[in-house]
Amino acid sequence: MAYSYDEFNPIRTIGGQYIKCPSTYVYSLQDVSASDAGRTEDALMHKKRIAQKVKLQLAWQNIPTADVSAILQAFNPEYIDVCYLDAMSGSYETKTFYVGDRSAPMYSSILNTWSNVSFNIIEQ
Repeated sequence: MAYSYDEFNPIRTIGGQYIKCPSTYVYSLQDVSASDAGRTEDALMHKKRIAQKVKLQLAWQNIPTADVSAILQAFNPEYIDVCYLDAMSGSYETKTFYVGDRSAPMYSSILNTWSNVSFNIIEQ
């Protein structure tokens, strides 16, 4: 299914292709700590942050099978380049992500509609 440019979509492109605007878009910034990070016996936290990674929680609600299929296919490669609205920078950025577990509960096979399709994408 071909989509066109949508200036209000927080996801500009997936692998260079346009995608349907998600119903849910949650930006998270995760700290990655060194393997020897943690609390010492004096109860001080030694976080030892070595990197920060973006996680986006995405969902599309009440969508037809053709859209579910297009979304799942777009996010199917092991790694994908995503141009997305970054909350910290306040601008669109392109980074490489991998996809977490995907779910798509059926709403109605008669209407050919799904309740939603949802998953997280995490910066590589």
